[in-house]
This record gives sequence, structure tokens and C-alpha cells, in this order.
Amino acid sequence: MRWPRQCCCRTSSISAAMPRPGATRSLLLLLALGTALVVWTRQPAPTTGPLVRITIPQGAAFRVVADSLAVHGLIGSPLWFRALARLRGVDRRVQAGVYDVPAGVSSWRVLSIMQDGKVALVRLTVPEGLTVLELAELAQSRLGIPGDSLKALARDTGFVRSLGIEAPELEGYLLPETYSLPLPVTAADLLRAMVTEFNRRWVPGWDRRLDTLGLTRNQLVTLASIVEGEARHDDERGTIAGVYLNRLRRGIALQADPTVQYALQLATGERKTRLLFKDLEIQSRYNTYLHSGLPPGPVNSPGVRSLEAALYPATVPWLYFVAGPDGYHIFSRTLEEHNRAIAAVRHDRPRGR
Repeated sequence: MRWPRQCCCRTSSISAAMPRPGATRSLLLLLALGTALVVWTRQPAPTTGPLVRITIPQGAAFRVVADSLAVHGLIGSPLWFRALARLRGVDRRVQAGVYDVPAGVSSWRVLSIMQDGKVALVRLTVPEGLTVLELAELAQSRLGIPGDSLKALARDTGFVRSLGIEAPELEGYLLPETYSLPLPVTAADLLRAMVTEFNRRWVPGWDRRLDTLGLTRNQLVTLASIVEGEARHDDERGTIAGVYLNRLRRGIALQADPTVQYALQLATGERKTRLLFKDLEIQSRYNTYLHSGLPPGPVNSPGVRSLEAALYPATVPWLYFVAGPDGYHIFSRTLEEHNRAIAAVRHDRPRGR
């Protein structure tokens, strides 16, 4: 009969499928250790200390990352940390960058921070009316970006075109704003962020408004930059824009001080706050005392309020204005009225123009 043989075969098959006692103990031990490791590393720290800054270079081996974290006191054993990372499948997914890790958090949390790419941020406030030269100085002092590299990149036609700007350079298209930027920040990162914000804040309907004004976008931004350079009070921006448009339409030279200040800054590297009569003679395409019409490009970075003022200027009869001691302007219809206003201002401020 064949039944005993068949039963024997089935018994043998079942025995072969069962793990050996030693292998079972090893598997259970491994699972227990893994579970203990996960539970231990996920325990929240009772308190967290100050932020510790650590840099993970691009392409760094995870072993190097773990050693660096241990040196900074953010983890205990690099060996256990690497085991946890492998268990989570994170050891090959940690993103390079600069991280601010709270001291005292669990190893699990440290891994999560780096896996999610939650890199450290730096805030930079860019005031309205800065030129590229001044932005370069600010970026160098606050972010450590070499000023020369930022200035060169802002005038690199290929880079400018890659950002969708139809102008020879980025002067005027770097929107003044407060930016939160991931570290480390390069010149390209900063310029790209500022141009992106400019494009985001540019209202689609403004393009139709340009047709009404008969201006290109670059001409509009140029006019807005002059308004930015002149205005000290928001309620005068539209009026100042209206005066300059009146002069443009009548073919009268703009004679805008911000354009002369920009020409001097290009020549000397410094901006003069108070112009002298001799400064008005500087030979430059930006000198609107010597050349009629708008200058070839913006003379600073105008804010949204100046852009709006240039797009929707006030309808005014004036052709001239002069700034008073309080920053407000005296507006005039005729040159005779303007000269009287200048004399009145000089009486209060005798030196300079």
C-alpha cells in the first residue's frame, strides 16, 4: 500500500518549510531589536535646546553625515543612527543643504528633518529704490554672496533672458520685498527669487494699460524707478508720475535728479544724495538734463506703489516740482512759478541745489 509513503512525504515537506529553531530565534531577536530601536528613537525629547546649524554637502556619504551629527552633539551613536536610517530607508534620501536642528530632539526627528529637506532659511529685507550696486553690497554683508558675482549676473544677458525679462539687465526688475531664502543662497538664487516676485506681482491687466499709455514695459518700469527715486510720501507718487508724463508728451527734458544720481553711481560706485550744479553736466545716457525722453533703462528697483503710480498717474496741470525740507514737493505750472518755489526752498535750505 502507498498511504504510509505518502504520509511520510507530506511530513517531510512540512518539516522543510518550518524554520529551524536557531533561525527563528535570530529573526525574533532582529525584530525585537528593530522595534526597540524605532520605539526608542521616536520618543520625544522632554525639552529642546538651541538650534544647531549643520551643513550636508552635495553627495556626502551617509556615514559622514552621521559622524558630523554626532560631533555636533545631535545624536549619540553614529552606528545606531545609521541602522535607524537604513531601517527607515532614509540613508539614501537625505537631502543636501544647511539645516538648523534643535538640540535634544530624537534621532527619528533629526532624520525626518533631513529627509524632508527642511533646510534653514534666512530672511532678507530689500528696501525700495535700491540699485543693483546697492543690492550687491547688501547681499554680501547679509548673505555672504560676493558682490561682484551678483552685479555680473544681473547684467548677464543670457541669465536675464532665462528669467523672461526683455531688457538688457535686471535693474528695475528686482522687486523690493522681504524674502525667506533657503541656505546656502547664491547670487542666482537671490536674483531669481526677486524676479519671480516681480512677475508674480505684475497684474495681467497692466499689459493692456501699457498700450493705453503708449509705453513698453521697460519704459514703464523706468518711469516707475524715477518716481521711486523722487517720492518721499506715498500720496505724491501719482502726482509725480503725472508731471513726468506731461513733460514726456510735450517733449520737455525730464531733468530728473534720480537719473543723474544713477549716472554718477555708475561712474563712481557711490550714490550722491545731494546734487551740485556741476553734477548735472555728467556725460551719460542716463542724464535726463542733457538727453530728452526716458533714460535707456530703470535707475533703481521700484516698489509696487511706484509701478502703480506710473501705470495710473494723476491727471495734473503741472510741469515742474521741487522738494521741500519735509520731503513734500511744491508743484508749478510755469517755469516762473517753479523758480519762485526753488528760491523759497533754498531760503530754508541754503546749501546745495
